[in-house]
Amino acid sequence: MLPLAGVKVVEFCQVAAGPFCGSLLADLGADVVKIEPPGGDTLRQWPPHRDGFSENFASLNREKRSAVLDLKNPGHALAARELALSADVVIENNRPGAMDRLGLGAAALRAEKPTLIYCSISAFGQTGPRAGEGGFDVTVQAMSGIMSVTGEEGGAPVKCGVPVSDFSAGLYAAFSIAAVLRRVQQGGEGAHIDVSMLGASLGIAALQTSEYFGTGRNPRKLGSAHPRNAPYRAFRASDGHFVIAAGNDRLWASVVEVVALPELGSDPRFATTALRAANQEALRVVLEERFAARSVDHWLAAFEAAGVPHGRINGYAEILDDPQVHHMDWLTEIALPGGGTTRTLRFPVRFDGKTPPIRRAPPALGADSEAVLSLPVRTSRVRPAP
Repeated sequence: MLPLAGVKVVEFCQVAAGPFCGSLLADLGADVVKIEPPGGDTLRQWPPHRDGFSENFASLNREKRSAVLDLKNPGHALAARELALSADVVIENNRPGAMDRLGLGAAALRAEKPTLIYCSISAFGQTGPRAGEGGFDVTVQAMSGIMSVTGEEGGAPVKCGVPVSDFSAGLYAAFSIAAVLRRVQQGGEGAHIDVSMLGASLGIAALQTSEYFGTGRNPRKLGSAHPRNAPYRAFRASDGHFVIAAGNDRLWASVVEVVALPELGSDPRFATTALRAANQEALRVVLEERFAARSVDHWLAAFEAAGVPHGRINGYAEILDDPQVHHMDWLTEIALPGGGTTRTLRFPVRFDGKTPPIRRAPPALGADSEAVLSLPVRTSRVRPAP
């Protein structure tokens, strides 16, 4: 029994933040019906494709059913309304006001069903001076401050390679929905949950915002380094880079022992964590002179033996083949509508030692329209107008 089994979700979402929220709920057992326009979620067009089906779409829309409705058609909008009112949760990631104009907004639906949990995901929130502005992951990364602390000092602006503004919004949305579900199950009302990509991006930047509050200065780019710990970054060896994280005095002593430079232990520049952070460029130069003599494999083995946290800088091909990933049973094969198969990453949290299974393959566009729209919805049977 998955924890969200029996929860019905209707999703009016495209591309990333909203579909990721829906996929998290679906992975934990919710029945998620994805309402798509006649042309489908635009993510279906994103490469790579396997047998004509987008691998990107598959990764965020497994476990869901797909029904096609043209919400600008009054009959279709009515069908969508009835379907939404039969659900426990509605998720949408349109611009604020778009669902209201279709008669599918939170106020209208919750007036009729107070227990409904209605989650709106947008770039900047449902109200305020920026509410009407659109946004994508890269624009929110820029505005939220993430790009100001990403990359090498003095370098051109770069975004985080993973779309953190999109996916953090999806995570906040799913967590908030689960919280309100508990209230509803205890006899309380639902809620209109307002999740913004901007707010989520600031929420996961707690260390950066608190640094600003404490110092009055903007945090700065440090590449792979840390503003308060050292050595805590990537270093160059003879054949590539690796990372170590010696964030306290005990681990620093182990680093000194591994590199066989006992004079570092008595160097006043490196006497405390704060001093090592303040002088970390000088520390990097000293350590990299030593690291240049041996390979990445040598240093990783040495730091493993010494108990110093360390990491190889992997590509996704390497980490997805890591023995820990296989042990956790996170990868599985799924069927695609075109007849082919691919692999996907399962929900990466275990419950009582088990990873939740993938129960449903990603849907072809409109594959479940007939089944979804022919079911009794509340007391009526509503079909979209032609």
